[in-house]
Amino acid sequence: MLKGFKDFILRGNIIDLAVAVVIGTAFTAIVTAVVNSIITPLVALFFQADATGEFGWTVKNIYGDDVTFPIGDLISAIISFLAVAAVVYFVFVLPMNTFKARVEARKGTAAEEPAEEPAAATEAELLVEIRDLLAQNARR
Repeated sequence: MLKGFKDFILRGNIIDLAVAVVIGTAFTAIVTAVVNSIITPLVALFFQADATGEFGWTVKNIYGDDVTFPIGDLISAIISFLAVAAVVYFVFVLPMNTFKARVEARKGTAAEEPAEEPAAATEAELLVEIRDLLAQNARR
């Protein structure tokens, strides 16, 4: 049981996954900072923020109080997700797929061997050919 766990932990996939989680966490902080400092103010240009800093549509509830739908948070989250997805795709996935395609192409050209020679004829086939050739020469 412990041997199986040790094999599982020592696989390269676990290390890759751990690195991805750490890098993803660090990258999330950068994306959050960009969204909070650039995207959110840009969205605020189109929506008026209330006293708490939330922006969105404000509606009166049944008691006469203002209720703000924080659409800005939703827009920021969507933009943040799209930014992370775009960076992951263009920085990691696309180059890795290109690299894998090139490696496969190299393997394909390197693995190509010259066309196979036809299998050597058996002894019986050779004797039949010799007999036929002798018969043709005898007719001439």
